[in-house]
Amino acid sequence: MASFSRKNITLPKALLFDLDGTLMDTAPDFFPTVNTLREEHGLPPLADNIIRQQVSNGGRALTRLALDLPQVEGNLAGDEVFEAKRQRLLDLYVEHIASKSDLFTGMIELLETCQQNSLPWGIVTNKPRLYTELLLERLADRLPILAHCAIVVCPDDVERTKPHPDPLFLAADKINIEAKNCWYLGDHIRDIEAGRAANMFTIATLYGYIEPHDKPESWQADLMVNTVEEITELLNQN
Repeated sequence: MASFSRKNITLPKALLFDLDGTLMDTAPDFFPTVNTLREEHGLPPLADNIIRQQVSNGGRALTRLALDLPQVEGNLAGDEVFEAKRQRLLDLYVEHIASKSDLFTGMIELLETCQQNSLPWGIVTNKPRLYTELLLERLADRLPILAHCAIVVCPDDVERTKPHPDPLFLAADKINIEAKNCWYLGDHIRDIEAGRAANMFTIATLYGYIEPHDKPESWQADLMVNTVEEITELLNQN
């Protein structure tokens, strides 16, 4: 983390958020998703906190978790049996998506602060567009603030996803703001790597889905925050 004072941080011209574990707490939708798949395979249910830690790692990591497979490098994309089980997990997720998801505590106030300051905000996620749009659509009535999202970039939109900077560059281009003038917030090392590669000011959101072995202090984020309120305070004090 950079050593400068928070009071010397330059205000952004846009805020870009990772989705799961940063903008929104989507993990509760995965609790029944994972445990239903486990039940179908004769496995006992997992505690919510165990599932929560894997949400930012995506569908394949959650499938491995559901089937008691080791979390190893590689995506097993060529394994047809595994891919069929991953698709079953995703089908179950569709049944539960947005049922219990919500913005993190303090996020509505942060997004309202963006509105009050004419500061556009958007989402840059590795969550496929099918599930991202379904989530946002189902939450639209309950969370009208989401209608003010200026841009949503998903892996479908680029050839190289995070940790490559391509989706962040695309988001900045779509809202016509230079990448260097954006803040990018995320709860995973890939988010910070992507933000740094895009020359954005990076914020590691420690309130997100941090695994026990993670060492956010080694991610080289410009800033680490424990709560959403800290981000709002930054915008209000500069």
